[in-house]
Amino acid sequence: MNEAEVIEICRQAITVMLKVVGPILLAGLIVGVVVSLIQAVTQIQEMTLVFIPKMLVIFGLTIWLLPFMMATLGGFTQSLTDRIVQIGASND
Repeated sequence: MNEAEVIEICRQAITVMLKVVGPILLAGLIVGVVVSLIQAVTQIQEMTLVFIPKMLVIFGLTIWLLPFMMATLGGFTQSLTDRIVQIGASND
């Protein structure tokens, strides 16, 4: 395994991480901004008002996106195991 292959695996890992976590983080960001705007307009400064909607949205979105996340992680794991087998076969 050379440096180019290691860099390619790291690049794929970062891409998979962004695909899996990106939508959830983006939803949490949007909910946080919307609730903060509502708090600024109404001058209600309660910390749990931000936490509970974020928690519910992130939990619901995680359950809804779980099949996509598992398929993405499964595909990445399969490609890694295929590379491991190729490395083992080339060393024999």
